[in-house]
Amino acid sequence: MTSRLRTTPFSILDRSRTRQGRERSQALRDTVRFAQRAEALGYHRFWVSEHHSVPGVAGSAPTVLASAVAAATVRIRVGTGGVMLPNHRPLVVAEQFGVLESLFPGRIDMGLGRSVGFTDGIRRALGAEKDAARDFGAQLDELLGWFTGEQSAHPQVHAHPAEGLRPPVFVLATGAGADLAARAGLSLVIGDPRGRDEMLRAIDRYRAGFRPSAWSSAPYVVVSGNVAVADTTEEARRLLLPEAWAMAHSRTHGVFPPLAPASEIETREMTEKERGFYERGLRGQLYGTEDEVAAALDELIERSDADEVLVTTSTYDREALLDSYRRLARVAGLSGDAAPGVRGVAGAPAPR
Repeated sequence: MTSRLRTTPFSILDRSRTRQGRERSQALRDTVRFAQRAEALGYHRFWVSEHHSVPGVAGSAPTVLASAVAAATVRIRVGTGGVMLPNHRPLVVAEQFGVLESLFPGRIDMGLGRSVGFTDGIRRALGAEKDAARDFGAQLDELLGWFTGEQSAHPQVHAHPAEGLRPPVFVLATGAGADLAARAGLSLVIGDPRGRDEMLRAIDRYRAGFRPSAWSSAPYVVVSGNVAVADTTEEARRLLLPEAWAMAHSRTHGVFPPLAPASEIETREMTEKERGFYERGLRGQLYGTEDEVAAALDELIERSDADEVLVTTSTYDREALLDSYRRLARVAGLSGDAAPGVRGVAGAPAPR
């Protein structure tokens, strides 16, 4: 294990994935318990996501779920990966994070994305247009202005209790996200769905264009993606099959389904189109034994000069998933307590 890998923070994004044969509500309770395990293992952050009308994802209200996670943990940072700003009024987002930061001071991260609803029907229900992401820069400026008190779009209106607070802000890099994060002086979260080289170019562009701000004095890059660790390379690869099939199904049928067992997917007859998306979903993923994953992570961190790694792995078998995260914690040299504590809200001890 290299010194760079040992000193890089590792964090988790959990999408509250639903599973065949289980209630959707169970996925949300599993997320809270997962956060407690992550804290015990020494992970730095635990984030939740926003998806609407997606059968395979239970997390539709990220700030509500983040509050439950923060209340059930003690030290780990809690946030969103992310709140999709085009779906919301910036004032409401500021108020929600102001409440979270007030209840759990020093532990809340505000991760923001540009995505809109998956279909026209979902977008209409959310009150967002298909091209709403084009206004993300203006929405971001307004949102930050509610915290600084400098927004001018709505004179004499204030976001309480957000005004004056400074929760860390992260921009999820989709499309022009890296450039917007640089212009606003915010931290960047980026993966490599279109290829490692394209991701590295976006990171270089972000660092070159970064302008220091009240939120961050220097660029901060979080590299995100799936990481699966097991006894053997093949076992680790099998952990990724449920998510790869769900993605292939969504691309060919327009619906993102609950996760299915790997054994079912291995025997499934796929069309040529489904097989193409499925194989592409597995390509470029980071998986293997502890030694193999350590070497791959070391290369990723060195090439990207990442400040942090955000792991986004989901699979059907929750015990195997938790074992993968335990192994990854060992690979990364994380140190945590034997068991997580329980945190209250107002009046709770300050995070350590």
